[in-house]
Amino acid sequence: MVPLFYNARSLWARRLSTGLTVVGLGLVVFVFSSVLMLANGIESALASGGDASNAVILRKGATSELVSGVERDAVRILTTDPAVASGPDGAPLVSGELVVLVALPRGGTQVVNTTARGIGPESFTSRPEVRLVSGRKPRPGTNEVVLGRALVGTSEDATQGGVLSFAQQHWPVVGVFEARGGAFESELWGDATRLGTAFGRDSFSSALVRLRSPTQVDAFVKRVDADPRFTLEAKPEREYWAGQASGLATFIRVLGLFVSFVFSVGAVLGAMITMYAQVATRIAELGMLRAVGFRRRSVLASVVVESAMLGAAGGVLGALGALATRWIRIRTLNFQTFAEVSFGFTPTPGIVVGSLLFGTLMGLIGGLLPALRAARLSILDALRA
Repeated sequence: MVPLFYNARSLWARRLSTGLTVVGLGLVVFVFSSVLMLANGIESALASGGDASNAVILRKGATSELVSGVERDAVRILTTDPAVASGPDGAPLVSGELVVLVALPRGGTQVVNTTARGIGPESFTSRPEVRLVSGRKPRPGTNEVVLGRALVGTSEDATQGGVLSFAQQHWPVVGVFEARGGAFESELWGDATRLGTAFGRDSFSSALVRLRSPTQVDAFVKRVDADPRFTLEAKPEREYWAGQASGLATFIRVLGLFVSFVFSVGAVLGAMITMYAQVATRIAELGMLRAVGFRRRSVLASVVVESAMLGAAGGVLGALGALATRWIRIRTLNFQTFAEVSFGFTPTPGIVVGSLLFGTLMGLIGGLLPALRAARLSILDALRA
């Protein structure tokens, strides 16, 4: 077997072609890993909106809160379930919530859909991941609202102390909250009754139920589905938000991986051309390796190893570049709710390892044909070259 230090020195001796090939492979790995991080960021942002002890109640067949409806009487019935947890004041942690879309200004002339969530007194208590970072909660029966952190600064009025205008009414902003980077940070929250009055809605969109233990969620879901008093269905909150993320994340993942595949073809060809050029300039050198006793398979393996080293270097470069995007925030339209959602690039160890393997694989594929050519060289012809 040809020593690895020989391969490393060979690549270093041809620094220009080696560097250009590594950059080309790195760009493809960058696109590949960025797409996976972006799709994972969407799923993480929406899925992080769920708590293991919570269940979301929707109308049967509804795919999201936006197209659902839950009667107020049904919410009162849900409070009597023995598995429902109680708040510090002893009240059952069941909250009817209203979800509507409001058009808010963005950058002066642009207007975007934003989710407005009408909440009840138990909504904050039922979601421990949601906490105020400034200001206070909106008072029941008023037009006061609080903003998710991702909405702050999107317009000059979208800040604590500002006044938003929608539904032909004014809505003072009295606080800002965060939700561990989840989808709630792209929403504004206000009193459900006031939002219902402003939008002519008597019923709720959904109900949030917090149970005493996560182990009771599945049994509660079955009880709601089987209850003949209403046509509702319950979903674990994490499962609900994971479903909200699936459409957009799948679209980005499929489109991005297709683009990565197209780019990878060009990168493999670039690696192949580089290795062919290196073989062509090293014919006498490879012939000498054969003359001193190295077998054909050793020469083949040596060229393949060099190509794999190029791919691995490109994988490292691309993965590091993709990791640098983790501080970038993206805003896009959620296909399920037609509202804007903010999320970031979220890396995982699996994505980083997959990126390194992807780069190495491209290098291997690009080096196969040049390696076969090098292995087939005649010793005599090679030494005469």
